[in-house]
Order: sequence, then C-alpha cells, then structure tokens
Amino acid sequence: MLSVVIPAYNEELMVSKTASVLSGLLEQEHIPYELIFIDDGSKDGTWREVCEAHSENENVRGIHFSRNFGKEAAIFAGLSESRGECAAVMDCDLQHPPATLVEMYRCWEDGFEVVEGVKRTRGKESVAHRTATGIFYGIMSRAVKIDMSRASDFKLLDRKAVDSLLEMPERNAFFRAMSSWIGFRQKQVEFDVQEREAGESKWSTRRLVSYAISNIVGYSTAPMQIVTGAGIVVFLLAIVLGIQTLVRYCTGHAVEGFTTVILLILLIGSVIMISLGIIGYYIARIYEETKRRPKYIISKKI
Repeated sequence: MLSVVIPAYNEELMVSKTASVLSGLLEQEHIPYELIFIDDGSKDGTWREVCEAHSENENVRGIHFSRNFGKEAAIFAGLSESRGECAAVMDCDLQHPPATLVEMYRCWEDGFEVVEGVKRTRGKESVAHRTATGIFYGIMSRAVKIDMSRASDFKLLDRKAVDSLLEMPERNAFFRAMSSWIGFRQKQVEFDVQEREAGESKWSTRRLVSYAISNIVGYSTAPMQIVTGAGIVVFLLAIVLGIQTLVRYCTGHAVEGFTTVILLILLIGSVIMISLGIIGYYIARIYEETKRRPKYIISKKI
C-alpha cells in the first residue's frame, strides 16, 4: 500500500480537490493507497474539509495538530502514522503533479528505496522571489553539502527509509536533507511545478529566510566555521597593521590618527558580536533539543 502524506495549513479550498484527484488517479492505476492529511493548526476550515473527505472516502485519514508546528513536524507526523509499504510526501496545493507520484511509485516497484522529485521548472514566480530562492538554496547547498537547488519535499520512501528517519532523535528535523542523508538506493524524477488552483502560497521571502537559517543551523556547522574564518581574517589584519605600526615607529613616523583606532575597534567589535550571535543561536538550538519536547501534539485523528 502507498501512504500519501499531505501537510495542509489553511488549505480548505484545496483539500477536497486534492483528495478527489489523488484517489481517482491511484484507483485508476490500481494502486492500493491511503491519503493522510495533516492539519497543521489551520485557522480556516481545513479540518472540516478533511472530515468531509473522510466521510466520502474511507481511504482518507486526518491528523489535527493542537497548534501550528510547521511543515517539517507535519511531515514526520504523517510518516509516523503511515501504514503503507512505502510513503510519499506531497503538497496539498497540487503543485506537485499527481502523475509524477505514479511514476515515483513505479520506480519503487522497480526496487528504488528513495525516489526524489526534483524541479525541472519552478512555475510562475516573481523575479524578486526567484532571486531570493536561488540565493538561499545556494547557501543551503554549500552549508549542508547537498544540492538543494532543485530539491523539494516531494519524495517517495520505502518503509525501511521511513523507519530510519523516524528513529532519528533530533527535534528540529530537516526532511529534504535527512531523506538524502540516510542513503539507500535512490533515484531522481523530474517534474514541472504546477500552478496553484486556489488559495495563496504560504512561503514569503521572510519565511524563506527563516527556513534557510533554521535548517542550516540544524543540519550544518558551517556558520561556526565562518566565525573561525572571520577570526583568522581579523588576526591577519592585526598582524599587517602591527607590522606597519612598528615600522613607522622605528623610522620615527608613529601612526597618527584617531580614525584608525576607531575603525579597528568597530571592525573587531562587529566580528565579536556577530560571532557571539551565531554561537548563541547554536546554544539555543542545543537548549531546545535537551528539553526533549515532542515535535508536535495531536489533538484529533480520523
């Protein structure tokens, strides 16, 4: 059986459509399935629509969070509740093409254990959003050592891969990177991002920045290495200025200028403050992990 995990946040306009399209396609392809909608603390009628979809189709299941815990938590909740021999994750807005889901399932039948959907095209986006996305995913790719430029959450995992992900103890999970990190026999399937039929995208530039920072810190120590690099640069600069000062002193031309001293203080102080900020962010993440709070809280199930 194929379990399809579908995170949904304020998607009341799409739940019924998504359930209908996916169930019709999977039944046509003779693929046994279950659809698991995870209502991530929506403020609209998303849960009501999930309940109605369940009343019309017993293969539709629902999980309702007590509040908004984020997409990563919703994905792991769905994977934890899935019962199929394989599980796929896709968006509720149908921007991940259902036909590609069938292609991914056929790859799983051929023996692949992690089938990743990669974006051939990104659909219609503003120039600013496309530029910001490229910059952030470029930074993330270098930080996590995984090509994230075309990556997505649209993946199909064998039960072994799902169980491996669920065994990982960290609270702040990064599904896109972790599903690649676990290994197994992997294959990529290209798809074109479809236009959203209803509702609005939940990803703003601000949320994209927050998402990038959170996942870089949660999955990589690259920012800590930047601190070390900045310290080395300032140290080398100090050596150069120190040699210059000694030469001028020995030749009777002592360095003049209040400006030089102020600039050095500002430069070194800035590096120290940025470094402390980065270290503090890592300490905060360690603090969150040591509390061992659950990734999510489920208030209702159907």
